[in-house]
Amino acid sequence: MMKSVTHKEYIAANIRLEALLKEVGNDAPEDDPRIIELLEVSDIIEHYEEMHFSIGLPTLKEMIELRMFEMGLKRKDLATLLNTSASRVSEYLNGKREITLNVAKALHQKLNIDSDIILQ
Repeated sequence: MMKSVTHKEYIAANIRLEALLKEVGNDAPEDDPRIIELLEVSDIIEHYEEMHFSIGLPTLKEMIELRMFEMGLKRKDLATLLNTSASRVSEYLNGKREITLNVAKALHQKLNIDSDIILQ
């Protein structure tokens, strides 16, 4: 477990990360001290951001709506894709009905929605 990171340490880590990225190329060996430092600095930044800027998982409704937008789908198109009715899709999106196992599988396979989001 990493100790708490201060804002000052976070800023210093970001500055050092930028400098290291300019020095180290993709061809640097993994045991190069700069690569090791780069990983350590990245961990400090990640830890600070998780503590102060944590976003969390999107809701299933948000992910479905995002995929519908990305794929240009209307609710009736989504219903066809999920092998269900448009009214059933509305019930899922409005939280009036729990999704079935088959719908969960279809959301994962056909819309590429992460199972962690489906199961939350």
